[in-house]
Amino acid sequence: MPYKFNADRRDKIPKQRHRVTNWAEYNEGLRRRGDLTVWISEDALSLWSAPRRTTRGGQPHYSDLAIEMCLTLGLVFKQPLRQTQGLMRSIAQLLGVAIAVPDFSTLSRRGNGLTLRPKPKSKCDKPVQLVVDSTGLKIFGEGDWLEEKHKTRRKRRSWRKLHLGLDLVSGEIVCSDLTKDDVGDPTALPGLLDQIDGPADRFLADGAYDGKPTSDLLTARFGSLIELTIPPPKNALLSLNAAKDPTVRDRHIADVAARGRMAWQKATGYNQRSRGETLMGRWKVVIGPKLKARTFENQKTEAKIGVRVLNRMTGLGHPSFERTA
Repeated sequence: MPYKFNADRRDKIPKQRHRVTNWAEYNEGLRRRGDLTVWISEDALSLWSAPRRTTRGGQPHYSDLAIEMCLTLGLVFKQPLRQTQGLMRSIAQLLGVAIAVPDFSTLSRRGNGLTLRPKPKSKCDKPVQLVVDSTGLKIFGEGDWLEEKHKTRRKRRSWRKLHLGLDLVSGEIVCSDLTKDDVGDPTALPGLLDQIDGPADRFLADGAYDGKPTSDLLTARFGSLIELTIPPPKNALLSLNAAKDPTVRDRHIADVAARGRMAWQKATGYNQRSRGETLMGRWKVVIGPKLKARTFENQKTEAKIGVRVLNRMTGLGHPSFERTA
């Protein structure tokens, strides 16, 4: 990123200033994020009970939609499962609807491998411009303070890895995955691309995705016309056939060597990858830097619901900026 190359003279670079051009609309969108009518619809209440099963086994009392809505409310308002049960009880009483509220143990058990309702199809028909990045989310267990204060050794890794794919055109998260900490970014990429239904004409990512396997995978999925913008490392070498048939990576290496990395970033639009960093910051602030669920499958469900929550908030309204200085 540009600030890394200007760290020694950062204090001499004037800070950019921007102005929100749709403040009234964005302000109303922020208010609606806390509106219960946004998160609870009449359709959800009408589909609260599970349909009768035709096979052998116990009859579930609550539909998957009911469990998803309860977990969504708990995530939006940052409530543990017991408090989520109490919140849903009070909502049912205020609305005057005769529904049974699942207890916290039911929410935990049904959250394991929960099938979420299909997401609505995006209204944007343009090809996806994909920015992919990952971040770490803490889980339960001994924390940093215990390790620092008492010099104790952790019994287990206390974080998971969240992979997100942002569409620069619509501003929505189009693919996501939660993996263990030993899964690398290129390894998780095929699963992310499987979640994209339409075409894509641009891919931006950091140097962790640099390499022939990534470029071959993207070309096979979206065709040879997709624009790949992945920064090569400082010690990157040209391919053996670069003089006759240069690859996209060879052209990037030559461009960086000829004009410098800063000029390459501006020419290729790599600076747009900062929106992926902003998305990670939004997740840490809105959803939180820590997963509440205890088991890995429940954590994956929590991450999927978090993606739905952020996309819903984006749909309610997002700011538009113009640079003033």
